[in-house]
Amino acid sequence: MSSFSAGFQLVAKQCCEDSPPSSPQGPDFVVRGMSSASSSQFPASTERESTTANDNAIPHDPGADSAGPAQSRLSLQLDQRSLHFSVNAWVLIVALIGIIPLATRQLQLKGYRLSLLGTTCTTGYAIFALYGLPRVGNTQAVQAWCHHVTSSKDFIPFMYCLMFVTSKLHLKLVLVPVICWALEHVARFLRRHFTNSSLYRAYLEPLCTWVEANTTAVNFLIANAEILLGFLMILSLFSKQRNAMQTFMYWQLLKLMYHSPFTAGYHRAIWLKIGRTANPYISSYTPFLHDPINAGMRWWFR
Repeated sequence: MSSFSAGFQLVAKQCCEDSPPSSPQGPDFVVRGMSSASSSQFPASTERESTTANDNAIPHDPGADSAGPAQSRLSLQLDQRSLHFSVNAWVLIVALIGIIPLATRQLQLKGYRLSLLGTTCTTGYAIFALYGLPRVGNTQAVQAWCHHVTSSKDFIPFMYCLMFVTSKLHLKLVLVPVICWALEHVARFLRRHFTNSSLYRAYLEPLCTWVEANTTAVNFLIANAEILLGFLMILSLFSKQRNAMQTFMYWQLLKLMYHSPFTAGYHRAIWLKIGRTANPYISSYTPFLHDPINAGMRWWFR
């Protein structure tokens, strides 16, 4: 290995002695002027190379790629909310037509049905968008899905409107909760998205502010209407439009309202007030009703 390196150094020394020295100041050296075209090409190519190098040196930002899908998801959510708002505004209008005695009876009946149908569709879609459909063939998954659905906020309005939209019973009191639900949603949406509108500030802002400031009063109004409707359905059993199955199902729904965390506070307060008012009269004038009332209370609290 040492002999090979020594031989290589000897050959390199001979090549250096045989080659003539090159001097830039020799007589054959000629200096020529560089053309303007060639001189202008070198900085341009250098600038392009530096730009390419800088582009390659910049780290890739993954947020730039995710900005597009994020904006599309946000616009999709806004579109869904706008559609939900539009349907609730339409429900509010037709429900007012159905409850105010200014239109013909046929128009009131159409407004009554359409408002119930619109609320059924909006609440049903909200439940589907939140929980989807249960897994087929899996009993535990179906039971868990039913538990989540029945304990959701939209389940009670969905069952309420579905029960009356298919009924032949026509009571204007049914539309009071529907109007309140639609009014709450419309007022909330307007206050969030139309605060810069001059039309909203001039005509709609006082009403929307009052609705959001008096949510408790509105919920008590809904609960009073629902409980009063239950007693009216008992009285309807003595009329030609009686429907014993629908009356029983509605009282099952009232029982669910009594135990649901979204409506329990309002319903329990009203039932407590009803008990305090009615118990003295029952004890004094109709003591034979104690046993049926106690049996009904055991079913109610079960």
